[in-house]
Amino acid sequence: MNQATMPDLDQFVDEARAWLRTVAEPRTQIKWGVGSDSVAVFENWTAEQERDETDHIRAYEQTKFDAGWGSMNWPAEYGGRGLPMSYVLAFRREENAFDVPRRTEMFSVTQQLVAPAIAQWGTPEQCERYVRSMLRTDIIACQLFSETEAGSDLAAVRTRAVERNGRWTITGHKVWTSGARVADVGVAVCRTDPDAPKHAGLTVFLVPMDAPGVTVRPIRQMTGGSSFNEVYLDGVELSDDHRLGPVGEGWPVALTVLAAERLDAGNLGLANADHAVELARHLDRPLTEIERDKVADLVTRSYVQRVTGMRVAAAVVADKAPGPEASVGKLLATDTMARTSEVVRLLLGRDLIADSGEWGTFAWTEHVLGAPGYRIAGGTDEIQRNILAERVLGLPREPRR
Repeated sequence: MNQATMPDLDQFVDEARAWLRTVAEPRTQIKWGVGSDSVAVFENWTAEQERDETDHIRAYEQTKFDAGWGSMNWPAEYGGRGLPMSYVLAFRREENAFDVPRRTEMFSVTQQLVAPAIAQWGTPEQCERYVRSMLRTDIIACQLFSETEAGSDLAAVRTRAVERNGRWTITGHKVWTSGARVADVGVAVCRTDPDAPKHAGLTVFLVPMDAPGVTVRPIRQMTGGSSFNEVYLDGVELSDDHRLGPVGEGWPVALTVLAAERLDAGNLGLANADHAVELARHLDRPLTEIERDKVADLVTRSYVQRVTGMRVAAAVVADKAPGPEASVGKLLATDTMARTSEVVRLLLGRDLIADSGEWGTFAWTEHVLGAPGYRIAGGTDEIQRNILAERVLGLPREPRR
């Protein structure tokens, strides 16, 4: 879209706000103590509940897409409006002020990670088949990346893909896969050349999750839910048109997905931090000096995280790679989650672990138990610190022993 046809940003925001009022109530009209008090980091859903919630969120995303408010920075051929990223961020700010369905991880994975990777690396046929459908969430995707011995060191994957007569047979085991029970397609990193250096012998495939040989087994977490899954690939046969990118070029394809994942990680935990501050405001007693100090510290740190997120967004708007800001944002997010848990434990005391039925008390156990998991998800804290040490401080990488 050229400058002459681009809408004025203030007018755009007014139009976005007017449309959002037609589909949701402003959050300012939501009363404390009314509605859901869930603050779960990883949802505690049965398979049926996960499907129902996914369908509920999908319906909103499809309505938004059809009204022209989804994927606005994408070209018209994919249902977008060709607007700059600054307009997308402006819409998100307005959207956050309304009580719209809260997207689960599967939607950011599908729309912000996998769809762009297919657009960059896919064949014209793959782009036509998947990209628009993923942006509209007609197709939901999951990541088949991590393995038991290949988490942060993704290049160490052992899942094998063997080609014979133009068809591929995939055999292996993936873990920590969010949303595998509801996903239509899994993006799998596989080893296709065991003799090549580990970063050079990888290839990526788009695996139909209902293909013969795909088995999903939920992993029970200490929160009680099963957000993550093991996925077994037992001789899954695929035609070559399921391959994403060139053979042996799976590492740069995977990096395309991972880069987008870490850009979005800096916003994690802020909603629950704000909710903990509201909890402090609505206690039926005055706060102690220690409690006031801890709440103030949480507010301050969440603002720092927001400022870092703005720096990442500014880099994206300017078509620059944020680099270290994304790692700082991820570290701040996991720190905010931990400090939110600390504040809530202090404010609620024994009410945190007593299922009394009182709104906004026992529900916090799902945050307290789930928050530590994000020190691993999306690149461990240790990996983020290594990135900062090497790329910002210029420290040498420690040689392997």
